[in-house]
Amino acid sequence: MTDYAEEQRNELEAIESIYPDSFTVLSEDPTSFTITVTSDVGENGETVETTLKFTYVDKYPDEPPLWEIYSQENLEENDTEDILTLLQQQAEENLGMVMIFTLVTAVQEKLNAIVDVMKNRQEEEKRRKEREAEEAEKVAFQGTVVTIENFLSWKANFELEMAELRRKKQKEEEQAGKPKLTGKQLFERDHNLDTSDIQFLEDAGNSVEVDESLFQDIEDLDLDENDPDFDPIEMGSDED
Repeated sequence: MTDYAEEQRNELEAIESIYPDSFTVLSEDPTSFTITVTSDVGENGETVETTLKFTYVDKYPDEPPLWEIYSQENLEENDTEDILTLLQQQAEENLGMVMIFTLVTAVQEKLNAIVDVMKNRQEEEKRRKEREAEEAEKVAFQGTVVTIENFLSWKANFELEMAELRRKKQKEEEQAGKPKLTGKQLFERDHNLDTSDIQFLEDAGNSVEVDESLFQDIEDLDLDENDPDFDPIEMGSDED
């Protein structure tokens, strides 16, 4: 006949010696205890941890112990579900043998695998950000590709903005009491146009040459004196 109590006491002593810093007895009847399992440290210092609570049943190890996740750090919900599933699988495979060490070792390996996944995610996230930065740099360097559609859109917006600026300027001038200029006044306001020919002649001095062959003598012109617009004074005469 199996002495379950003896097997449980012997295993408990062995577990305490294996995990002296992470083993804690919670109660003796029924025997209940916790073991804290921590993953190896990742390259960037990341770790995950869980504290498992085990409770012996009367016929352990012919029947599996009770277990639960007592606490955890840095584990996602799906990770805790995977750990509980793993414990169930390992318990079924080890019925009839003391199994706490086997269960804890399996969880330890699972935690290390979770850290590896975290590392891979971090590296992939880093690569993704680098790709996005490179793409943003390319776009900034190349600028926006001009198409008919975006050019017409830009042109329409530009014309609206210019019309608004002109409207505001005209309103400001009207509010300031300035009369509205005619088209001719707007033209004459540009002094460069008024003085450009004079300035040209002044700069040229006496060096301006006129090709007289381009002009006809007054007597060679076929003029109708009956023309009401004919004015001999304006046209000049040889006597002048």
